[in-house]
Amino acid sequence: MASLTEHSNTPTTRRKAAKSGLSLTPVRFVFFVSCYFFLVLNLALLARLGTIIGSLDQVRLGFVLTIPLFFVACFNAIFSLFTVFRCEKPVIVTFILVSSLLSYAMYNYGTIVDRDMIVNILETNSGEAKSYLNLSAALWFVLTGVLPAALVLKLNIRRSSVIGELLMKLASIMVSVLVVLVIAAFYYKDYASVGRNNAYLNKMIIPTHFAHSLYGYVNETYFKEDIPYRTLGEDARLIGATQDGRKKLLVLMVGETARAANFQYGGYERDTNAFTQPLGVTYFRQVSSCGTATAVSVPCMFSRLSHRDFSDTLADNQDNLMDIVQRAGIDTLWLENDGGCKGVCGHIKTIEFKPDAANPVCDGDYCQDQVLLDGLSARLDRLSEQNNIIVLHMVGRHGPTYYKRYPAGFSHFQPDCQRSDIQNCDARQLNNTYDNTLYYSDYIMSEVIKLLKQHQDISTGMLYVSDHGESLGESGLYLHGMPYSLAPTEQTHVPMLTWFSDTFAADKQLDEQCLGQAAHAKAYSHDNLFDSILGLMDVSTDLYRPELDIFNACRHQGRLALNQASSK
Repeated sequence: MASLTEHSNTPTTRRKAAKSGLSLTPVRFVFFVSCYFFLVLNLALLARLGTIIGSLDQVRLGFVLTIPLFFVACFNAIFSLFTVFRCEKPVIVTFILVSSLLSYAMYNYGTIVDRDMIVNILETNSGEAKSYLNLSAALWFVLTGVLPAALVLKLNIRRSSVIGELLMKLASIMVSVLVVLVIAAFYYKDYASVGRNNAYLNKMIIPTHFAHSLYGYVNETYFKEDIPYRTLGEDARLIGATQDGRKKLLVLMVGETARAANFQYGGYERDTNAFTQPLGVTYFRQVSSCGTATAVSVPCMFSRLSHRDFSDTLADNQDNLMDIVQRAGIDTLWLENDGGCKGVCGHIKTIEFKPDAANPVCDGDYCQDQVLLDGLSARLDRLSEQNNIIVLHMVGRHGPTYYKRYPAGFSHFQPDCQRSDIQNCDARQLNNTYDNTLYYSDYIMSEVIKLLKQHQDISTGMLYVSDHGESLGESGLYLHGMPYSLAPTEQTHVPMLTWFSDTFAADKQLDEQCLGQAAHAKAYSHDNLFDSILGLMDVSTDLYRPELDIFNACRHQGRLALNQASSK
């Protein structure tokens, strides 16, 4: 490939090349760029390949030696196709700058950017984006992105005739394909074996997987025919009434990035649940998230769609749980402290807390979850309807700046990690910081329960569930957002707990001992939330599926009445 050269025939081009002292033919330029992408921008892939090959019982030396040739040949063919119209510089500069950011995220955090992650990135607010800025990221971007891109812009590309360049590019592509075919002829079984046993490798190739995912997102978002909006649960209505005339309130606390592995209730050795322990909560030991990022999990958990058939496009174009309970006559309110409800609260009353730096619990980018307590307290004194649901969307432990998510007084575990490039903290510091966020969130939950207890004139309940988990360096992974099929359990096993006042449990004829046994023994997921809330709030609709209602088996006459009403 590199031996295929062209010679400029114009005096002007020769003078420019001589003046610059740095010039390449289009074919050589693309070849060297391909080498750069393999050797530098795919460091994470190379590291993973090294680990895989090192673990094999038997490996042929020829197979190992052909890996650089294989990838360079593939990159060369792809970049040659993308630059057939003499657009080498803008195309390659764009790829280098984007790939530099991708390589930083993948090498340092283990993050794979697929379609779902693209959705998550596009919905990222400025505060969240700034939390990823640090010296380590800046240096990486400058050294692997900005400087190489500047070199490309400065480089003189020696031009020949249009036909001549096209023929040379075609020849370069053919040589690349030939190299791949020859390698396949000798080592196909080796490549196939490694690929089958490590299917995630193709998602790690930069920039091909990102380009493929971006194409899929753009095509589905902007070029597919619009889906008509579906109104669901038009038959939704409330049945039953509070026996003593009390108003009813269910508080849904949607956590951010809490993993079950660090919850004391699940067997974790630290007291991360010190505040709620005395309050009589029920902890669900085995709950799986719908996704590994907020942009997927939050719409999914409130949708009637299951994890298996979830599509953000479908979810955006049909009613969700909040729409249906509101239609049934329940007063709904969404208190937002995580930068957005991802479309779930689009049709209900919403209060979004602005991170005003003048507020002592805000820093200009984020507010700590104390603001949700203030917002809830203000609402409890003026509930106007008989039946109410208030959602508290918590910022929780939104990384990587975990240390900003809790007040100094909650630095329970020390030393903590006071930086955003968390991969450069040692494991002890990182876990301390993350556990401090859980410790603080547990305090917030305990304060919610205490607030509800104070209002004995209201029949109250609380359900907390996290949207997804988090990796803290296990297997070299940090943060979250891995493709679900590849995600470790730390990103998909999430905590969930409930608390109900005596009057709420009595109204619902809910056997909490039964619920505790089920919570300990059975496995649940975000798929259960939709029907569980419908059942718990006595909403009758044909949409209701009792088999997915967590509380169904532990309710008595009230549940029987709801089943009978739903079947009519």
